[in-house]
Amino acid sequence: MPIVQFKSILDNDFYKFTMQCAVVKLFPNEKVKYQFINRGKHFFPEGFAEMLRKCVDKMADLQLTKAEKQFLQETCPYLDLPYIDFLEGYRYNPDEVNITQTENDIEVSVEGLWYRTILWEVPLLALISELHYEMNHLERNSNEAVIQNTLNKAEKLSQLGVNFAEFGTRRRHSYKVHDLVVEALLKNNNSKFIGTSNVHFAHKYGIKPIGTHAHEWFMFHAAEYGFKMANELALEHWVDVYRGDLGVALSDTYTTEVFFQQFDKKFAKLFDGVRHDSGDPLDFADKTIAHYEKHGINPLFKYIIFSDGLNLEKVEEIYNYCKGKIGLSFGIGTNLTNDVGLKPMNIVMKLIGVQANNGDWIPTVKLSDERGKYTGEPKMIELAKAFLRIKD
Repeated sequence: MPIVQFKSILDNDFYKFTMQCAVVKLFPNEKVKYQFINRGKHFFPEGFAEMLRKCVDKMADLQLTKAEKQFLQETCPYLDLPYIDFLEGYRYNPDEVNITQTENDIEVSVEGLWYRTILWEVPLLALISELHYEMNHLERNSNEAVIQNTLNKAEKLSQLGVNFAEFGTRRRHSYKVHDLVVEALLKNNNSKFIGTSNVHFAHKYGIKPIGTHAHEWFMFHAAEYGFKMANELALEHWVDVYRGDLGVALSDTYTTEVFFQQFDKKFAKLFDGVRHDSGDPLDFADKTIAHYEKHGINPLFKYIIFSDGLNLEKVEEIYNYCKGKIGLSFGIGTNLTNDVGLKPMNIVMKLIGVQANNGDWIPTVKLSDERGKYTGEPKMIELAKAFLRIKD
């Protein structure tokens, strides 16, 4: 079986690069650990770890091309030239990735300097997903069926009149399907398809890369500064780096309720909007609208990006509930890039530890607005809940 090879160093989610830029500036000496989580208890056949190892080793060959560098400079002026020059010299180091297999399960972890290891998460998940389907000999729908299915979805979203982006890199069926989907989305001239989280495809098709930051940004700040300071300092540091650009705040790392306690009038005005990634989306919309109104801000001048496991039915329900109340946009992931007649994988990779100055590892946790999405050591989760006064 041929090795799954990435075609570009930009084949990654945009928020990985925006966070890397901030980490290079603010936290160049911090070491972290990431861990793969097989949430769906998926079956990995014999030899999977060895094949994944070969794929990971090939990642070291990737480097930023002149055309890609020019694209970033022209499209993303908030990524300053020193960072883009750094990225031009960046190479993946496969030694940072540890892969083992026990019977039909795998363990994958990453350890090293945060500014270097931050780019591994999304490509590793995409590789695991693509290899899973190949090595289990699971046959997907034809290219024509994938294209038609995508066109049908684009048409329905066009009829709704909603802005949406493609967010499906990490759990895509394969690079080929991802490519077919983005190309098909661009064929509907009436749709409000506004871009993709994948920077490589944004470059390839001349569209906008979409993204700001992820949960790990807040999780790191909790390990570094404490749970009570995590949201506020994470937002403050983001503003320090981007000065008003990339203004969508992720709200649910330590529950939305706690986030809004710290998302005061200053942040509510500075940031363009918030992203929903767990819990009831309609309840979240109500809380967000009420929060803006409490601070004398017209919600119609702000917006929510919904990105939690969306399909067309969920998008329509959210749109009908929120239209005329607040600005809206949608980030649709797996339902676009892995709707091929097979069961999509339920896999994640999370930041699990930050190294303190004395060499000890501080465990990280994510609470979110769904108990089932909690990640981290149980003792540390209980500690976070106690500090933040979160009750189940």
